[in-house]
Amino acid sequence: MSGPEQRSGISAAITAAWLLTAVFYFYQYAMRSAPAVMMPDLTSAFGMSAVGIASLVGLFYWGYAPFSLVAGVAMDQVGPRAVVPMGAACVAVGAMLFSTGDTTLASIGRFLQGAGGVFALIGAIYLVSTYMPASRAATMIGFTQMFGMAGGSAGQFVVGPMIGSGVHWDAFWLWAGVIGVPIAIALFFLIPSKKAAEAKARPSLGVALRGFGTVFANPQSILCGLIAGLIFIPTTIFDMVWGVRFLEEAHKVEYSEAVLRSASVPFGWIIGCPLLGWISDRIGRRKPVIFGALILLFLCLAMILFGPTNILPPYALGLVTGIASGSAMINYSVIKEANRPDLSGTATGVINFINFSMTALFGPIFAKSLAAASGGGDRQLVHYQDTFQPLLYGVALAFVLTFFLRETGPKARAPSAPAGELATS
Repeated sequence: MSGPEQRSGISAAITAAWLLTAVFYFYQYAMRSAPAVMMPDLTSAFGMSAVGIASLVGLFYWGYAPFSLVAGVAMDQVGPRAVVPMGAACVAVGAMLFSTGDTTLASIGRFLQGAGGVFALIGAIYLVSTYMPASRAATMIGFTQMFGMAGGSAGQFVVGPMIGSGVHWDAFWLWAGVIGVPIAIALFFLIPSKKAAEAKARPSLGVALRGFGTVFANPQSILCGLIAGLIFIPTTIFDMVWGVRFLEEAHKVEYSEAVLRSASVPFGWIIGCPLLGWISDRIGRRKPVIFGALILLFLCLAMILFGPTNILPPYALGLVTGIASGSAMINYSVIKEANRPDLSGTATGVINFINFSMTALFGPIFAKSLAAASGGGDRQLVHYQDTFQPLLYGVALAFVLTFFLRETGPKARAPSAPAGELATS
């Protein structure tokens, strides 16, 4: 088979590989967000305080952040087939270890969930950026994140009712681990091998380090990571860890309703990621979409923390917050376009590293700050306001940093400029 037929076959194979990798991203994101709806169960099972459980759950990001760099360079060096299935297997094993109820094993398991889970997003973005048209990059990356946030939403509005109906928390984690095994096997068979994709040089530590140096030395890479992280923290720390308890304790919302309202934020990502990516590709610009979304995100967070209740429909505010924060993924397109094409995986790893290092570092700080604000007693609205008000400052800072971000959209490039030239121009 040759010519158009061959290209059509390869396109179908890549689409199938990307789709399954996106399903893996859905799976690991459900694992990431599920603890938010079982915090009381985990507190009782592990004999830890809410702050201690928040730190245990946050170990996910201590695996996710550093292994972003490993995953990124691995894509460029050995290809996704060699590492993405192993990532899925790590998530499965991590879920099983978490189900034991042993603090040490659960800590290792949570770390493995993060370390393995990062290969999902970076693998999917690598497939998009390497094999799909550049004119659809932001849209397809948005669709990839849509799968992730669908998992994040399911980890709350599906898992929450399960726990509420009597499913024990450890049974959930055990079966979640079992589900990951066939996903890992299927990924191995569907993702094309590196040799079938394109011939590249042998893996080299020197080449990998030079790639890291090139990407990290590009100020645009650092800006992309910081902006994405500041946009993402309200979701990863506030909503996915404290969202349900915030609604229960600060606004006296019933548990089942609090779960659904908290889940509306990642559900908004399901809409916002592909929508904002499509708008960005459609207008050929990245920055205007980021600016507009940041303004909307700031207003939503201010309303959540300080606004009067019962003015808007119950799920509207969370939904719009999620839609606006979906703009974080546009930075994943920007960093790819601001660096050389052969460093696509490394660039994605770098932005993921910066992004989730911020979550890993600030998660415990917010938890301790909330405990200090409440004096170890019952948490009230004012305690949440004092603790999470810095989220507003972070969004404002992201707005300022975006002014220094170079426009990399299709309309900003000269017709003859190759991808990545903006990084050195």
